[in-house]
Amino acid sequence: MSTVSLAGAVAPLVLALDLGTSSFRTLVFDARARAIADSEEQLAHEPRATAGGGSEADPEALFDLLVRCVDGTLGRIGERASDLAAVAASCFWHSLMGVGNQGEPTTPVYLWADTRSGPWVHILAKETDPAALHARTGCLLHSSYWPAKLRWLRDTDSAAFAASARFVSFAEYAAGRLLGDSRVSLSMASGTGLLATHERVWDAEILATLDIAADRLPEIMAQHEPHAPLGREWANRWPPLVAIPWYPAAGDGACANVGSGAVHPGRVALTMGTSGALRVVLEADGQRLSVPDGLWAYRMDDRHYVAGGALSNGGNLLAWLGETLDVEYDDETMAAAAAIPPDGHGLTVLPFLAGERAPGWNDDTAGVIAGLRLATRPEDIVRAGMEAVAYRFARVYQDVRPLASAGHEIVTNGGAILRSPIWLQIMADVLGHDLHTLPPETEASGRGAAILALVAIGHLVGPGAAPDPAEGEPVIRWDPAAHGRYGRAIDRQGHLESLLFPTGTTWQAAYPAG
Repeated sequence: MSTVSLAGAVAPLVLALDLGTSSFRTLVFDARARAIADSEEQLAHEPRATAGGGSEADPEALFDLLVRCVDGTLGRIGERASDLAAVAASCFWHSLMGVGNQGEPTTPVYLWADTRSGPWVHILAKETDPAALHARTGCLLHSSYWPAKLRWLRDTDSAAFAASARFVSFAEYAAGRLLGDSRVSLSMASGTGLLATHERVWDAEILATLDIAADRLPEIMAQHEPHAPLGREWANRWPPLVAIPWYPAAGDGACANVGSGAVHPGRVALTMGTSGALRVVLEADGQRLSVPDGLWAYRMDDRHYVAGGALSNGGNLLAWLGETLDVEYDDETMAAAAAIPPDGHGLTVLPFLAGERAPGWNDDTAGVIAGLRLATRPEDIVRAGMEAVAYRFARVYQDVRPLASAGHEIVTNGGAILRSPIWLQIMADVLGHDLHTLPPETEASGRGAAILALVAIGHLVGPGAAPDPAEGEPVIRWDPAAHGRYGRAIDRQGHLESLLFPTGTTWQAAYPAG
């Protein structure tokens, strides 16, 4: 994706709020969906890990980061702020928090990686039909979604549960603070596990099971519908943002597909940031989408589904290995890892440091390195970890591939993989498919949010009308010989997983119907 100078940017401009699980950033895109150079303000945050698998954040601290980012970007673009025509947002899916009657936080922000509600998944599996729930909501019964988290919160912190007038994601909390309008977009609602995805309303059956009234959830709004105007406090602080529409946040995964140009079945998006995902966008043509076992189906907007599978372990695994083994992306150890032949280290890794989502959806997993010997070197472990994540992608791809068009492309985005030539080649060889790449600095989610806003204001006729960010970028070609070796390694990984975590081979086995 090309960038453009501030002077060369073509109006209308869009301010994009890119709210990720490891950092918040704001940046500005022009009418051609080009990022404006030096407009980005990025601030990192680290989720708080707690005993028993907790992963949470302070909503006030996150909100402060957002405000500081907006301050920074507006300061960077100066007088060009008068050319802003919309504010768009991409936000991490699946977060949950409670708010009181005045919108004040009653809980932390519980992130998708918080697995403390895992035991409640088994409880809910006895009270509902997981397969039917999956068919209605597009979401599997798992700790990353709201049903288990809400039941866990009720049972473990009844005071906070009772004090919560409504349950929202961080995106709606921030919109309530800034705009006095805490409605939720269809896209964000579809990632909760509480939405009847096809009918686009809160699912009455699961709400009855949870004994939660629909009025404790935010009102659903269309992706192209703007929020209420900016509140007085913030209007005084940000005058250029007063008279322009603020569009509701869309899920970061959906935005990544849009920003990668993967908005039709002919292009599949592979994202590797902190976590990982493989997704394809499908038309919502009035037919009920049949969601394959082990995959999810959310909404991009009124007219599109986004279907695929998400991994809990991606760049976070490599970051952990790098910290533990004192390895950098560009150091000698990584170069040595690149020189190891495919599956040439004698190790089998289950990369479940943050639990597991697709394809097994088993909260009871843990990370495993098998085959260690005295001759094992750090580069062996790094290489084996990168390959292990790619094997999980391969299993998800087996299920996603039938949803895509014959002859489809795969386009990659996310800093964890785009800045690692080794991982790109491993991924192509494991999948047995060429990979189209984006420039490493591409912010696909922020760009996708900006494109959706350009569509909403009528500047683009649809998300596919934006320039292709992969045009002219390198294509990673897969090696058939390496693919064959990796196929045997995938089987070995699956065998070890079945021995150590036998209930996680499929989500149906873990949570049988009835």
